[in-house]
Amino acid sequence: MVTNAPGAGPRRDAPYTEVPEFLAHNVDLIPAALDTLRYVDCALLARRITARCLLSAGLMDTICPPSTVFAAYNEITAGKDLSVHPFTGHAVPTAHVERQLRHLRDFLL
Repeated sequence: MVTNAPGAGPRRDAPYTEVPEFLAHNVDLIPAALDTLRYVDCALLARRITARCLLSAGLMDTICPPSTVFAAYNEITAGKDLSVHPFTGHAVPTAHVERQLRHLRDFLL
């Protein structure tokens, strides 16, 4: 999934390699490509979330850069919580898994 593709910056590392590689050879398609990416941008789709949600961001995450999580979080109008982990990459720490379970329990009860 793509989130905040332009805001994620011109990245050359996974998972953002395909778009820059394509656009490097098709510069005339840059405006159309970025406009098209908006249709599958999770940050824009986040506006449609109606259920309370819990998001997490690892500040060392190279798979889902924190800026993309923040972009989606800022678009959610439903109840939301954000857990930021300064020294975590893509995997979530055990403490966050426990928080997820509490969040689910509170939702179900």
